[in-house]
Amino acid sequence: MQNAHDIALLLARFQFAFTVGVHIIFPAFSIGLAAYLAVLEGLWLITGRKVFLDLYRYWIKAFSIVFGMGVVSGLVMSYEFGTNWSVFSKKAGPITGVLLSYEVMTAFFLEAGFLGVMLFGMNKVGKGMHFAATCCVSVGTLISMTWILASNSWMQTPRGYRIDPANGQFLPDDWLAIIFNPSFPFRLVHMGLAAFLSVAFAVGATGAWHLLKARRQGKMSTEPVRVMFSMAMWMATIVAPVQILAGDAHGLNTLKYQPAKLAAMEGDWNSEGRAPELLFGIPNMKTERTDYAVKVPLLGSLILTHSLDGKVPGMKDFPRDQRPPSQIIFFSFRIMVGLGVLMVLVGLWSLWHRRNNTLFLSPLFHRVALCMAPAGFLALLCGWITTEVGRQPWTVYGLLRTSQSVSPVILSSMVVSMAVFVVVYIIVFGSGLGILVRMLGREPEEGEHNADPAHASDILAMRTHPSVVDASAAKGA
Repeated sequence: MQNAHDIALLLARFQFAFTVGVHIIFPAFSIGLAAYLAVLEGLWLITGRKVFLDLYRYWIKAFSIVFGMGVVSGLVMSYEFGTNWSVFSKKAGPITGVLLSYEVMTAFFLEAGFLGVMLFGMNKVGKGMHFAATCCVSVGTLISMTWILASNSWMQTPRGYRIDPANGQFLPDDWLAIIFNPSFPFRLVHMGLAAFLSVAFAVGATGAWHLLKARRQGKMSTEPVRVMFSMAMWMATIVAPVQILAGDAHGLNTLKYQPAKLAAMEGDWNSEGRAPELLFGIPNMKTERTDYAVKVPLLGSLILTHSLDGKVPGMKDFPRDQRPPSQIIFFSFRIMVGLGVLMVLVGLWSLWHRRNNTLFLSPLFHRVALCMAPAGFLALLCGWITTEVGRQPWTVYGLLRTSQSVSPVILSSMVVSMAVFVVVYIIVFGSGLGILVRMLGREPEEGEHNADPAHASDILAMRTHPSVVDASAAKGA
């Protein structure tokens, strides 16, 4: 029976990880794309250049699909809290439930109130009102991210609570301490920058595809394609180095408040000063060592403590039953960092091409930019894996274990629901992504601003796919 319970717990965790992994892509895309749309419309109003309106018309269709899929994938997780994690919901609900309800009352209402105007009101309201609607939707996505991260950060570094001795519930004592818990500011900045970077490389890859396509066809690329690509590369150039600095600050915060997570990320077993940095290795939880380690002397202390003599924690400092699974987060962390460095290099490479007036002429650079399309999203997923797996074995860090948070689920029901989730997600979201890719495969054209988005061919194509229609309807509801 215990073995069946352990397998059911593992499946419940995998199911939530699967749904979160699919979901997080769409909010990140929505956050970055909404801000990009606000910038495009603002530039159009300021400069009067129709190219910015052309790009606005082009990308707002993609935004409508991404936004709808984000809402549908997010609704599923709300039900999982009740079906698979009812004990957690009961104990932590007085805090996390309230924070999530704030998201609904602020972000969702703001987005729902102005999304229709943004999508279909360009020719029905004034320019100023439409720009305000776009800005409200963009601000709404940021507010949504803020409340979600406040809730999740409280689970990572809980503050401002008391525990009811009668039933073990976490009850609020200080809402400011709960919201502005120690890890919240760092995670908010890190996630926001990740969303902007992800969209920058997605937009840049779209521009690179059309630049390569125009080259193959022996024709000049259109102005919207060039402007799109240039703006994306500027964003990558500016934001990628800032993200590395934000990640470093987040690492210092993790060292202070979640040292076991940091030790697992680094693959360090023994606490030591003047510690090396493990570039590669395979952590072995049984033998308590990292096999095949490739080390750089002193670099671990320098990076993690900003001092050559700084002391770095090891996993042997913590009981075995309180250690995160180092094998997973050791590699997810390195993939995230590696992609981050690669994004910085691409940004710097784009500067070199700007200086030489070859930004739109280098097929090699365009191919690299095209390959970087998923880089931001992959780094984002690896970051969430590092954060969430690194919190184990706790749901509320140091206070409530994951094994104590799960509902009394039956193994057979978990197997069936997991299989259904995978199949349905592949069909629904695979179809949505297919439509999105096909839509972006069409080159933005000069004069695109003359098209009415409510009657554009891509929107008509969307209506033939029930999954997208259902997603949009659910958001409107």
